[in-house]
Amino acid sequence: MEFRNLRPDEIECRVQSVKQNGCSILLFKDARCDMRILDETVGPENWQKEFYECKGTLFCRVGIRLHRMNPHDTMEPYDEWVWKSDAGEPSNTSAQKGEASDAFKRACFNWSIGRELYSAPFLWIPESACRIQSARGKYVCYDDFSVADMSVKDGKITYLKIVNETLHRVCYERGRK
Repeated sequence: MEFRNLRPDEIECRVQSVKQNGCSILLFKDARCDMRILDETVGPENWQKEFYECKGTLFCRVGIRLHRMNPHDTMEPYDEWVWKSDAGEPSNTSAQKGEASDAFKRACFNWSIGRELYSAPFLWIPESACRIQSARGKYVCYDDFSVADMSVKDGKITYLKIVNETLHRVCYERGRK
């Protein structure tokens, strides 16, 4: 079973850190993206998720039903559930919901959904391509960024183009299309 690569419109950008001379951004996918890809690849009836706690940490396991032929005796088909799981971390905005969503997204990474995001380069946006402001002794950037285009080969991002939606211009482009 093979899951498709993420499309640029399924990837979100978040400002990670801000300095006087620019900001770094992270690429991520949300849980709804994972659900859509699971639905379209294996069908909504052929996957499920379960949450459980282990030593105070919330885990999510994602099971996918595989249709197999029984090699013993009659070669009759049978269904087998295969599970992959991972732990989540609470978010700053909604600790429990964020922890559950993070655990689910990480379990989906284990199925290889969106794994190409791990190959993303360090994304530094210089101050000339974003609006850096000073607020209460810290630097902040409230600009919105999006992935305008991306190419993936062998599970690795080979081309990436980021747009600053606030300034309506390309702020990062690297690799070969």
